[in-house]
Amino acid sequence: ERARAELTAEIKATALAHLAEHGAAGLSLRAVARDLGMASSAVYRYFPSRDELLTALIIDSYDRLGEAAERADATASSADFLERWLTLGRTVRGWALAHPHEYALLYGSPVPGYRAPQDTVPPATRVTAVLSAIVSDAVAAGALADGPPGSPPVPPRLAADAARLRELIMPGLDDAAVLRCLLAWLALFGAVSFELFGHLHTVVTDHAETFDHQLRALAGYVGLG
Repeated sequence: ERARAELTAEIKATALAHLAEHGAAGLSLRAVARDLGMASSAVYRYFPSRDELLTALIIDSYDRLGEAAERADATASSADFLERWLTLGRTVRGWALAHPHEYALLYGSPVPGYRAPQDTVPPATRVTAVLSAIVSDAVAAGALADGPPGSPPVPPRLAADAARLRELIMPGLDDAAVLRCLLAWLALFGAVSFELFGHLHTVVTDHAETFDHQLRALAGYVGLG
């Protein structure tokens, strides 16, 4: 079992190197086997299909990002909700810049023909769970402000979505707070993706400062600023 675990890790490490060179759509079990000096049939005993290998890589990457976010939040003062939010955002950006190909696997273009199974959902929600914990803790402490003046009311058609998110990972938040968290989450990852994939080239000169400014603006929108 130890040998199997070691070879499984080696297969996944080689596959990650292939992602960096060819992208997720170009991942090939035969090419991975060739680089490992193995028969392709041997690799298929560990991962019966390319999609199963992709799923393993996706789960591992979500878990690595989630662990980084959880670790960072644990180091921040539990009562300083703004600092926890800033720490979370900076950690996500730092991880993405350090692991661009893994980030692209998670948040880049969908892989043609691949459909992620339910196994990927719990790892995928780990970062969002940290965000919701920060806001839920602020609610419990009576420290969460209302949304900015002029915020639109929650459309009735979105109430079911808010209820589902509240049940999954945002306990204690009302509909408006849930939707503010959702939009902040989308904006956070949108900013990281735009920077990482080069969409801010010639637009932004200081990415770190611009990102911090956006984080603070989002904190105010959520009610943490």
